[in-house]
Amino acid sequence: MLTIALTKGRILKETLPLLEQVGITPEEDIAASRKLVFATNRSDVRLVILRGSDVPTFVQFGTADVGVSGKDVIMEHGGNGFYEPLDLKIARCRLMTATVKGRDDINARLRVATKYVNIARHYYAEQGRQVELIKLYGAMELAPIMELADEIVDIVDTGNTLKANGLEARETIADISSRLIVNKASMKLNHAPIQQLISDLAAVV
Repeated sequence: MLTIALTKGRILKETLPLLEQVGITPEEDIAASRKLVFATNRSDVRLVILRGSDVPTFVQFGTADVGVSGKDVIMEHGGNGFYEPLDLKIARCRLMTATVKGRDDINARLRVATKYVNIARHYYAEQGRQVELIKLYGAMELAPIMELADEIVDIVDTGNTLKANGLEARETIADISSRLIVNKASMKLNHAPIQQLISDLAAVV
């Protein structure tokens, strides 16, 4: 049995058509169900639906053999315990810094709000800038508006949410897309079916 971990939301919507092109479809409508584990048209493949931040962990520990995860989540996780053989080129966006529009009076020691604390720590350290990191789980745009932080580090797609809240994107940390990740032990034990999946997906990507 090959277990594939998928990320809820936009990534799931864009991953399912790719899987369908390589002959894997869930036996029921995932969007209409509260279930988290789904059988597929193939008896040797099942799908597990997870929060995005949990996909790398499930793959790292071998609970899932394969997963689809955003590059931002992989970077924050650290990438231990799995391979990253394929860029699926879906759910594209950018990981950026942002602050109040027109602001240029930022202190030498920044206060930065983000859920990507590991990425942010590494990014600012590379620039030689001292930062105080504040971990938030949502509504990042409020942090500069309410003066909780000078900047935020967050995913930017269209930038419309930033503009609507009087913020502007500044520096790009990374271009983000969704990647196929594979547990290292599974790659050895189930090499043939996993390699076939990688090859099939690479062909449709």
